[in-house]
Amino acid sequence: MIVIIDYGVGNLRSVQNGFAEAGFTTVVSGDPRDLEAADGLVLPGVGAFGSAMDNLRQNQLHQVVRQQVNKGVPLLGICVGLQLLFERSEERGEHAGLGLLAGDVVQFQGELKVPQIGWNQLQMQREHPLLAGVKDGDYFYFVHSYYARPTAADVTLATSDYGIPFAAVVQHENIFGIQFHPEKSSRLGLRILQNFGRMVEC
Repeated sequence: MIVIIDYGVGNLRSVQNGFAEAGFTTVVSGDPRDLEAADGLVLPGVGAFGSAMDNLRQNQLHQVVRQQVNKGVPLLGICVGLQLLFERSEERGEHAGLGLLAGDVVQFQGELKVPQIGWNQLQMQREHPLLAGVKDGDYFYFVHSYYARPTAADVTLATSDYGIPFAAVVQHENIFGIQFHPEKSSRLGLRILQNFGRMVEC
C-alpha cells in the first residue's frame, strides 16, 4: 500500500490521480497508523516550507516518517516534499526540515523571474530505476522559488538549470525527491510515478 501523507497541504488528490493514471491505487491519510502500515510513502507539498513542517509536527507525522524511512520504507518527496527531506530552509526565516538528507534549501537569486513556473529540462547525472524511460533533455513542469543544495553531490540523480544548475531529482538509499510536479508533467511524469510504484512493490 502506497500512502500519500495528508498533512494539511494541497495537491494531494492530483498526486493520487497521477498514481491512478500510472496504474497504482494509493491511500491519502494523515493517520500515523496508516503510515506505519504503508509499503511506500509519498510526501507531496505546495506552499511554504515552515508551515509544512509545522503541520507535520502537529500530529507527530515527522517522527513516523523518520521511523518508517529507518525501517527501509521507500519515501518520495514531491516539490516542497523534496525540500522537506533536507536539514533546513531559509524560506521566510530559518526552519528545520526532516533532516533525512544533508543540505539546505535556498532561494533563487539573479535576474530570472522567481518563482520558476513552467517546463524545464533535466540533465541526467546518474542512472537509477526511478528515472527509467527518462532521457537527458526531457522536459518536466516546475513551480518553485527555492531549491535544495545537497551536501553530497552523489545524491543528485538529475539537475535542471534556472540561472544556475540545481538538484531536480535526488536519491539516497530508500529516500527519493523530485522538485517538479510529475502529476503535471504528462507521460514522463506518470512514468516516474509508475517507476516509484514498481520499486515499492519489489
